[in-house]
Amino acid sequence: MINPSLHIDDIPVIDLADGLAKDPAALADTVRHICHDVGLFVVTNHGVAKDVVDDAFRVGKALFSLPREQKLLIDKRLSPHFRGWEAEGAEYTNNQPDIREQVDLWSEHPARNPQVEPAYLRLLGPNQWMPEDVLAEHQKVMTRWFDEAGKLADELMSLLSVGLGLPAGYFEALFGEERMSLTKLIRYPATPEGMFGVNAHHDAGFLTVLAAGETPGLEIQNAADEWVPVPVIPDSFVINLGEMLQAITGNYYVATPHRVFTASERFSLGYFHGPSLDTKLSQIDLAPEFTEAVKSSPRHSSAGFMASADDTNRGVSDMAGDQKASTYGEQLWNYFHRSYPENMALHYPPADTKPKSGD
Repeated sequence: MINPSLHIDDIPVIDLADGLAKDPAALADTVRHICHDVGLFVVTNHGVAKDVVDDAFRVGKALFSLPREQKLLIDKRLSPHFRGWEAEGAEYTNNQPDIREQVDLWSEHPARNPQVEPAYLRLLGPNQWMPEDVLAEHQKVMTRWFDEAGKLADELMSLLSVGLGLPAGYFEALFGEERMSLTKLIRYPATPEGMFGVNAHHDAGFLTVLAAGETPGLEIQNAADEWVPVPVIPDSFVINLGEMLQAITGNYYVATPHRVFTASERFSLGYFHGPSLDTKLSQIDLAPEFTEAVKSSPRHSSAGFMASADDTNRGVSDMAGDQKASTYGEQLWNYFHRSYPENMALHYPPADTKPKSGD
């Protein structure tokens, strides 16, 4: 266990198995404090087998080492569901290219009609997997990681619920039956001066489980607008909160700004826990002590969200936008519109890119 009064410049580290064994209620309270004050922590003894992570990194490095023509077999531009491989600079954050190569895999569901409404349902569909003769066990290894990371995320969600005085399954019940989570295999080359591997941002979803690899480079922003490096701790995960959790808790839990700048090649593996696309972002009822904590804190009461491309062009700061989406699906649709303008225009011409709530 740790001192819950720690500030963001002392990255909190939690021994999850020890905390659950000794005093689960105290652990939930500690996690609540951290997620209110910091929005990010590191977990050790988390229960995910080492070989699950090692295999995922092995497959990822093998994929990134393939010739470009083979990686193009799963080119993200081929997928109307925004899944697959992309080269450095393909994704934009805050209207700036991210200097990283990555493969995106989402929860798999039957694809909908390309004209289905609300439009965000078009994001549902299959992943692109490498053929076995090109990259053996790609699907098997990554599906195992996806499942194990999802179980850990559910356990952490339970702690987040209990810490707020809610039933242990409260957040999980909001997730619905057709969850839409993401995992990313990421390779960062050495970051060019004046650029970032991924530019400063909040995560769009609910909760992130990051295997940060062996190379430093991840930084988070504290309340004094200082950038603080996240330590590399073997066999640990960095746990980060997303904007969806910030929205539904009325800014009690906060999404922490983070970015990557690395002096040498860096590999990481992220899992982003997400609910059904129709999950509403309505603010939940919290005890008065939590709502008052937000009102009395300028940092929390003024916490913003990722600005849209239009907002950024009008001069709105990168993470000072308003929460415009009413559902998780709209949140993702807006994310793809902001981060992949060319892919969005390719698969969904401008007349189709306005998000619809389905209300």
